[in-house]
Amino acid sequence: MNVLPKGVRHIPGHLGRREQEDLVEDVRSVVRAAPLFQPVMPRSGKPLSVKMTNCGELGWVADRSGYRYQARHPDSGEVWPPIPERLLKLWKEVSGHDAPPEACLVNFYSETAKMGLHQDRDEEDFTAPVVSVSLGDDCLFRVGERDRDGRTTSIKLRSGDVVILGGEGRLSFHGVDRIYPSTSTLLKNGGRINLTLRRVTKPA
Repeated sequence: MNVLPKGVRHIPGHLGRREQEDLVEDVRSVVRAAPLFQPVMPRSGKPLSVKMTNCGELGWVADRSGYRYQARHPDSGEVWPPIPERLLKLWKEVSGHDAPPEACLVNFYSETAKMGLHQDRDEEDFTAPVVSVSLGDDCLFRVGERDRDGRTTSIKLRSGDVVILGGEGRLSFHGVDRIYPSTSTLLKNGGRINLTLRRVTKPA
């Protein structure tokens, strides 16, 4: 049995099939209002292998200017659509945090996409956890400690799983090493959607 770092929780199968299907419809509505875009690495300009968009008051973007949160879509200039009620309800259920999330990053992984080890540290408020939802194909998720060279643990995330990085685990390095194609029938054309809820600013 894999032992996760302190503060990191994995809730397998937290969302049932119907809940997953409803969330996919919510995501489709978000993408219609805020189309997926291709982020790039700030220094090299190399495209990330995932496509992304956001919903909420703020959205996370990556481009030549750096990593940051902003209130508008980088291509259309439109404000981000609101976070779906289902995700706000999930945050209340599992986050243990009084203030609501301000950003939900939507990452779409094709069967060849991955995400290198990184910390979520562009936020002002580290007292709030990061809540992550998996939809679609399985992935191999790797999570470590606050030090990049620390011990890492790998677990397989399936559609409907929820992961929470909070407390001592809030700044744990984490990433996606691979996608397992055709392991879910949730998305018609395959792939994986990851929804990441975050509180960005400190509550007044």
